[in-house]
Amino acid sequence: MPMPLDDADRLASLLAASATGDRQAFAELYRASSAKLFAVSLRIVRERQLAEEVLQDAFVSIWNHAPDYARAKSAPMTWMAAIVRNRSLDVLRRGAREVEDVDEALASVLVDESAAPARDAERAEQKHAIGDCMGELESDQRQSIALAFFHGLTHSELAQHLRRPLGTVKTHIRRGLARLKDCLDRAGVPGHR
Repeated sequence: MPMPLDDADRLASLLAASATGDRQAFAELYRASSAKLFAVSLRIVRERQLAEEVLQDAFVSIWNHAPDYARAKSAPMTWMAAIVRNRSLDVLRRGAREVEDVDEALASVLVDESAAPARDAERAEQKHAIGDCMGELESDQRQSIALAFFHGLTHSELAQHLRRPLGTVKTHIRRGLARLKDCLDRAGVPGHR
């Protein structure tokens, strides 16, 4: 029986598979890292809606740049957090909002990535809850979120693919993420913020 991979190895493996276009690996990468990365963005932009948009854009970038990831240069979570951080700072620059000490924010969010059995059980429970909560979304919201997060489509690509106005697509995603968050809150899923 093979030894289980630690979180950093697992994330690196998922990034490598995503680099080859493996959408299932990318979906798993999202599930494994989105809570921490959302926290990074939220600490910087300080607005949940902006942080959600940053996270979506960051995951599109992660999908597109997965072939560029080099394990020798940085840990996978560090590499992805840098993308989220840069996107968050770009949003702040455009919106002229104040920035807290980003290094301190990153240090407080990026914790030990080592795996533990209790953590694995918690993740399995979270995965089940996310699936249930996705099932509660309206079909337009569920489809928009799935195409954006799990298939890497940008807002513009979604609008074109779904043949809907860009504003409508953004609204579906924003409202769907808000409903998803509320459902996860009710389900008691920790760390999804």
